Amino acid sequence: MTNKDLISKYDLQNQFQVLRDSYLQIQTAWEGKLESNNIDVSKIQNIIVAGMGGSAIGGELLPAFLGEELKFPFQVNRNYSLPNYINENTLFIASSYSGFTEETLSSLNEAIERNAQIVCVTTGGKLEEVAKFNKLPIFKLMKGFQPRFALYSSFFALLKILQELSLIGFQNSTTNKIITNLKEMSLEFTKETNEAEQFSRDLIGFIPIIYGVSGRTDSVAIRIKGQFNENSKLHAFYNNFAELNHNEIIGWESFNANQINAKVIIIEDESYHPQIQKRIAITKQLISKMGCEVKSFTSNKSEFKERLFDIIYFADWVTYYHAVQRGKDPIEIDNIHYLKENLQ
Repeated sequence: MTNKDLISKYDLQNQFQVLRDSYLQIQTAWEGKLESNNIDVSKIQNIIVAGMGGSAIGGELLPAFLGEELKFPFQVNRNYSLPNYINENTLFIASSYSGFTEETLSSLNEAIERNAQIVCVTTGGKLEEVAKFNKLPIFKLMKGFQPRFALYSSFFALLKILQELSLIGFQNSTTNKIITNLKEMSLEFTKETNEAEQFSRDLIGFIPIIYGVSGRTDSVAIRIKGQFNENSKLHAFYNNFAELNHNEIIGWESFNANQINAKVIIIEDESYHPQIQKRIAITKQLISKMGCEVKSFTSNKSEFKERLFDIIYFADWVTYYHAVQRGKDPIEIDNIHYLKENLQ
């Protein structure tokens, strides 16, 4: 079957169009602003983003994206409760696309009790109700997406909030470049034959193992792993350099390609420390020697921030095509729905 046939048969809710139009999410988020901003910026000493799944990954990406521009201690909280240091000097951002994420709502209530500086990012739901009741600033997101497909909305909403609060410099130029890049890439990746769908076909029958670099692309590795899980309905695993060179590299000594079908994807970038570059080269040699193919995600854009979203967008298409090529609906998340129903 052609890609067009596979998409018609398995993509029942037209995620193809959602992915194609991802740049519009960025445009809309960048045009948005905080409703009723009452944040006392002078008090802020640290930042915490509370979220789960697709609503949390934007927070994970922020420190890598901003690098040394981010002057505050920053943490993503994926728990029902908060670290003890959270107080009136904390900028607490509650991020829940649906507005019903129970872990995020629980930690939000705790942040309110501790008098933190709070912003809520959502499309509505219970989170918006709590925000309005407590007169908290809200940044509204575009509706109509699965949270993981709304990353471009969620991430650039977070970025815009930090810019609006003058906690970082202006990101307008870079944001516009990323919008242009994604718009151009959408034309390429929607062709019948393209690099993303070919990359996906090379992974059929294999478990992806994604390697990033700590502080640079580790959050991207997390994102890609999750996209293989949710979009492709496939187990995937990730780790980071240089940490994996101190433990996981030994596991490759007993790798048997006849027993385990796996391929390694390394996120590569020119900005890595020279020793990291050497570690990647040596690790590639060791893995290849054991009979496992090593592939790469990379970008040739001039600015790291652009390259970061190049790779994310490319991987989104790879995992989308991997779903339909395996006869799966990329939007379906039945096990998550089952879990939520049984948690009530």
